Amino acid sequence: MQFIVIAHDAKDDGALGRRLSVREQHLEFAAKMFESGKWLFASALLDDDGNMNGSVIACEFESENELRKEWLDKEAYVLGNVWEDITIRKAKIAKHSFNN
Repeated sequence: MQFIVIAHDAKDDGALGRRLSVREQHLEFAAKMFESGKWLFASALLDDDGNMNGSVIACEFESENELRKEWLDKEAYVLGNVWEDITIRKAKIAKHSFNN
């Protein structure tokens, strides 16, 4: 089952610092998620000043419960109190092929 996960960072003054302090852990785990085929697309969200303040991830897991167990329960941005508001939506992601 495919999902879109939209996560907004906390809004306190220390949120960006917390994000940056665990970003390498997040990226290492993200690489594993991409390699396993669980993550299909990921992007940081930016505020008006260009600072990261959230994330959007398209992913594929057997269920929302598996998404939580295999990813969110281990996610550095969750464990590091970076993400404050997480929305998980079922999705049907279009496959694209580009012919040049």
